[in-house]
Amino acid sequence: MGMEEDFLLEDQDDEKTIEFIKNYLPIDLKDKFSDDELYYFLDLIVDYYTTSGCLDAQPDEEGYINIDQDEIVDYIVKESKKDGMGPFDPEEVLFVVQGEMEYGNQLGAVE
Repeated sequence: MGMEEDFLLEDQDDEKTIEFIKNYLPIDLKDKFSDDELYYFLDLIVDYYTTSGCLDAQPDEEGYINIDQDEIVDYIVKESKKDGMGPFDPEEVLFVVQGEMEYGNQLGAVE
């Protein structure tokens, strides 16, 4: 598979993730974030996963890796402020993080 095909598959997965998150959000937040903001959050979540070392952690006895959602939220709020995208309410961003994790759980990608 070529790089272009890899990017197309990644884009399709991102679209599915964003749609899942939009459906996951509580009714009062469904129109709160634009698609661009959700894609931005998704990029920051992936950036957090790759830079925090959490993916290198050893699973517990049940095979789970503990990922602190509050740390991800703090990272998104901090980075978005630095990038001039915020400010965002951490309590609202938490639902986006939970939605991304739930999507991964349903795919079996995150356990």
